[in-house]
Amino acid sequence: MNKLHMTLLAGALLVATAAGAQEATIRKNLLERIPQLQKIDEVSKSPIAGLYEVRVNGADIYYTDAEANYLVQGSLIDTKLKRNLTEERVDKLTAIAFDALPLKDAFTIVRGNGKRKLAVFEDPNCGYCKRFEEGMQKVNNVTVYMFLYPVLGPGSVEKSKNIWCAKDKGKAWNDWMLSDVEPANAKCDTQAIDRNMALGKKHKISGTPTLLFSDGTRVPGAIGAEQVEQHLAQVAGK
Repeated sequence: MNKLHMTLLAGALLVATAAGAQEATIRKNLLERIPQLQKIDEVSKSPIAGLYEVRVNGADIYYTDAEANYLVQGSLIDTKLKRNLTEERVDKLTAIAFDALPLKDAFTIVRGNGKRKLAVFEDPNCGYCKRFEEGMQKVNNVTVYMFLYPVLGPGSVEKSKNIWCAKDKGKAWNDWMLSDVEPANAKCDTQAIDRNMALGKKHKISGTPTLLFSDGTRVPGAIGAEQVEQHLAQVAGK
């Protein structure tokens, strides 16, 4: 190893050591001053000199200075590129790879040839979900992976369990969502619903319906059939 390489290596080690010391200072000061932050997942430099990103609870983003004297909660906007950097960072942290979805915890509704793929997180007592389901009747040649996600209270949990335990889950779901036919009381292993709730919490799914297309695109809200078709077409064109 020549002198130049040794100098570069020494410089890199000094930078790494300084960065580690800076992170330790931020962690120490924040823990002492704001103990409710509890465990900090990561401290990293932001695009602004002297401003550091502090990540907690998986995907909650704060910003602080080098001594953690100030803590900022809000969005970091790139005014030149007109980009919300905080939103982009959260989207990346909470992204769900379609191929990694635990499909065993969902039931499927197949329309037409079922060639196109879509996963949806829905609560059976969600009015927006019912409106979404009405629109989905116009979407053909798709396989929908339905993840029951009862976030609206005990009534939603009970209906979700009865639908999950039905002999024909898809029929029980459609009967309720489209025709208001209550799912019959049924008993079975419903741990899949608990796992769905944990998965949604991990990835910050806070509302229903939430759609996930096979390219990883995530869309919250009851979009119409035309918008669903547009997203499916975009995925097919990639």
